[in-house]
Amino acid sequence: MSIYKFFEINYLFVNADLFIDVTPEGMSAALFEDKKLVELRNEKSNIQFQVGDIYLATIKKTMPGLNAAFVNVGYEKDAFLHYLDLGPQVKSLQKFLKQAQTKKGAGAFSKLKPEKDINKDGSIQEVLAPGQEILVQIAKEPISTKGPRLTSELSIAGRNMVLMPFSDKVSVSQKISSVEERIRLKKLLLSIKPKNYGIIVRTVAEGKRVAELDKELRTLVKHWEEHIEKIRDIKSPGLVVGEIGRVSAILRDILNPSFNNIVVNDQLVYREIKEYVSLIAPDRDNIVKLHKSEIPIFEQYGVDKQTKSLFGKTVSFKSGAYLIIEHTEALHVIDVNSGNRSKSANDQESNALEVNLAAADEIARQLRLRDMGGIIVVDFIDMQNNDNRQKVFDQMKEAMANDRTKHNILPLSKFGLMQITRQRVRPELTISTDEVCPTCLGTGKSVASIILPDQIFTVLKNLVEEKNIKKLTLRVHPFVYAYLNKGFFSIIGKWKRTLSRGIKVVPSASLGLLEYKIFSEDKKEVDLS
Repeated sequence: MSIYKFFEINYLFVNADLFIDVTPEGMSAALFEDKKLVELRNEKSNIQFQVGDIYLATIKKTMPGLNAAFVNVGYEKDAFLHYLDLGPQVKSLQKFLKQAQTKKGAGAFSKLKPEKDINKDGSIQEVLAPGQEILVQIAKEPISTKGPRLTSELSIAGRNMVLMPFSDKVSVSQKISSVEERIRLKKLLLSIKPKNYGIIVRTVAEGKRVAELDKELRTLVKHWEEHIEKIRDIKSPGLVVGEIGRVSAILRDILNPSFNNIVVNDQLVYREIKEYVSLIAPDRDNIVKLHKSEIPIFEQYGVDKQTKSLFGKTVSFKSGAYLIIEHTEALHVIDVNSGNRSKSANDQESNALEVNLAAADEIARQLRLRDMGGIIVVDFIDMQNNDNRQKVFDQMKEAMANDRTKHNILPLSKFGLMQITRQRVRPELTISTDEVCPTCLGTGKSVASIILPDQIFTVLKNLVEEKNIKKLTLRVHPFVYAYLNKGFFSIIGKWKRTLSRGIKVVPSASLGLLEYKIFSEDKKEVDLS
């Protein structure tokens, strides 16, 4: 399966649970903090051009007016590479690429003599030309009508550090509060890093011993050098370095001591997670659990229920107060409303402050959950007191502390508007919460429920006779499930004897009363149209 860097969150200690739903079509992962859904990622198994992938690409054309180049990475639309995203060491990268295409890449890299850094105020035409090959990394995935956004400042992410080929600097996360610890880590990495490599030390590295850091550094260097040795055999455009497996990437970025459970419904992925957790945290591998129930994992753990309540245009959050979330091509607009909540506060100002503070928490959650990027404008309830406006601003900053996506928050304007910018590196997650009535299918009329079992049997019979499917899983509403299994000589038992097939019936509360779905042995939903 293709890789994806799902989450990047601060290592603040909250009660966290991760649920992973693996299907033939792809994988979905839901992150809970304190029993609340805060992040959700849906990925198809054949997706390409994801953040972190490194490609050998070809310059299609340069645009002096934009000081940028359009690059062919194999996507249907040309990718965009700005001069400021080339990185200071792009000439060293180009020199190495020419050597690697004629010699052994790893050997050439270890002996590479760095070139002079490019001018920050230079021109794209001074560095790149049409037809030229270049190594690039996906910085932003294709969004809407735009192709991927690229960078030539390459990086290989690990759990405790990020390896930066062609650099020579070591920097330490400012989120490590101890100055002494930052100095220790910097001196340590400077003493063990190979030539021509830079390192960014991540927050989670705080307190780690030299042996552990040295082992990871060697692994990242090996990962890079093993792939660059193959550059000679890659034709542009082509993938040179992909990230680690998607599941491992999730755990690399978010696993911390506050995790209670990691639950997955696939045996192979379960073993991969178990091995990874045993490697990086041997005393914590007991948090990894295999979901064996016939009830879908997202339904059993409440993911579906929270998803349907959180992705609509209107989102309720406290005592009748609610948000209205609108999306446009240019920006996102969020309106805060007090609704019909009881006015428990003494006056309008206090009531507005109470609603706005609660809204700040929910807005921060919504930004992470929907992965909203670009410009976000929030219309809070009007407040006259400047101290109250400052409290709302402070609350929003605190609520977004767990959001590691780069963002900037401005104080409330005199009109009660707050402006937020949040980096967008992948398409926003949108889930439709509107449903066609499963009973009448939108017609206003329904077939008599008494004949539903006969309808289901007819469909099952056709699947067995025409498609020769040997094992079937039938998902129905819990009421229908109880009816089909009622008595010693149940309806399901009769179906099995008549069709001579294994038929498993599973209750699913997410289905309507007269709705049903059928899945084949490989867990793929059968098209009943």
